[in-house]
Amino acid sequence: MPQKIRRVVTGHDKTGKAVVIMDGDAPNVRVRPATGLVSTLLWVTDETPYTESAKDEADREIGITPPLTGSILRILEIPPESTRSAAENEAIAAEMRRSEAAGEQAGLQRDLNARHHGMHRTESIDYALILKGNITMLLDDSETDLKEGDVVIMQGTYHAWANRSKEPCMMAFILIGAKVPWKK
Repeated sequence: MPQKIRRVVTGHDKTGKAVVIMDGDAPNVRVRPATGLVSTLLWVTDETPYTESAKDEADREIGITPPLTGSILRILEIPPESTRSAAENEAIAAEMRRSEAAGEQAGLQRDLNARHHGMHRTESIDYALILKGNITMLLDDSETDLKEGDVVIMQGTYHAWANRSKEPCMMAFILIGAKVPWKK
């Protein structure tokens, strides 16, 4: 069962006093049935500078990448890869190829010939914080093992996440739209 994430959002009342405007379990939780990955969208901004809003900015469907001038805060719970069969991994790879061919995710580019079905890059600078567990970051031709408390700063590079442990890994991602050198 996905871990619930408490989200507290502050704002201002009519007099300008700082107040809590939302407090509770983050409602925008999606489980990808094929992978078991749990994505909790906590907040999205469409532009910078940001204008304060009283509405729930995470109450929407959005792909992996943020708006070019905006940001996303998301927490992922990544299950161990050992929980999937070879056939399930091939089905995931086939769905990734289909999605890429259809151009379904603006600002996302997948490497369909990569060594891992999740290899992708985004039009963003990403701050990834490992909150719980262990994960392996795969780049074009290298791997880096990461543990709880580690932080990765990703500058639009091809990457994938491989959970080779026996426990789920929980990661927080802050994605900020960016102009990237590979996008003409």
